[in-house]
Amino acid sequence: MAASFTPYPPCSTFLCSDRECCGTKQKYDTVWSNLVGMVAEEAKAIITKDNPLVTVVLVHIDEATIDNFCCNRVWLFVDENNRVRKVPMVG
Repeated sequence: MAASFTPYPPCSTFLCSDRECCGTKQKYDTVWSNLVGMVAEEAKAIITKDNPLVTVVLVHIDEATIDNFCCNRVWLFVDENNRVRKVPMVG
């Protein structure tokens, strides 16, 4: 099953410049190290449940991403088997 890609969301920083600030201001999780190796759609559901203010953006592990910081975005890097390959985190 192929990954379901979400459009890039408008960036929101909540006047933060790092993950800790986002988590403090939002009172939600910002890092999900336990999701590495999980099927992308399951990981996406967990992230969305843990932090409803973020948009999860699926990206193939070999693709480039925009290098700006957003409190409302999580890059979910997946491989050819639709499995999470990097620790998902707000940013």
